[in-house]
Amino acid sequence: MATIGQRNRLQFIILGLLNQQPQTGYDLAKAFENEIGEFWQAQHSQIYPMLKRLEAAGEITHEDTVTGEKLAKKQYTLTPTGREKLVAWVSQPSPELTPNKDEFILKLYFIKDVDDPRIQPMLREQYRLHQAQLAHLQQRQATVFPDTSTIDQAYGHYLILDHAIAREAHYVSWLTQYLTPED
Repeated sequence: MATIGQRNRLQFIILGLLNQQPQTGYDLAKAFENEIGEFWQAQHSQIYPMLKRLEAAGEITHEDTVTGEKLAKKQYTLTPTGREKLVAWVSQPSPELTPNKDEFILKLYFIKDVDDPRIQPMLREQYRLHQAQLAHLQQRQATVFPDTSTIDQAYGHYLILDHAIAREAHYVSWLTQYLTPED
């Protein structure tokens, strides 16, 4: 099967989010700042055209709602056709590994000398970033899944957070191996 491009995957993310509940374009964009943003990025400029395409294809529909005095919003809902498409996509195997685009790792590749003065500052910066990300993810997990009874309500989401926490913990551990004490 041919590789599905990132742009094409966006349609499935939107269908999946709308399968959870009806949402506005703004709500969908906000989802990419939180949970979805942990593993997938999309901008407003990508989301709104995709909403138009999905609606033209009959996979979603919208209802105009008014909030406040004049603000009209489109509330999008998944159609049965869209739900069928989502179920088919989720059911397909995912046989490819996608490369991780980590600029820090790319820069490390080009440093040849163990005594290069740039290495330690780079490692310290990444340590701080990944330590902060780890703390953020642990807080999200505590907020979204305050006890084990809530895991069953969004098991896939729980698995993603657990994976992200393990990934960041490993990254911090790996960096720690190569950090030297600061003077």
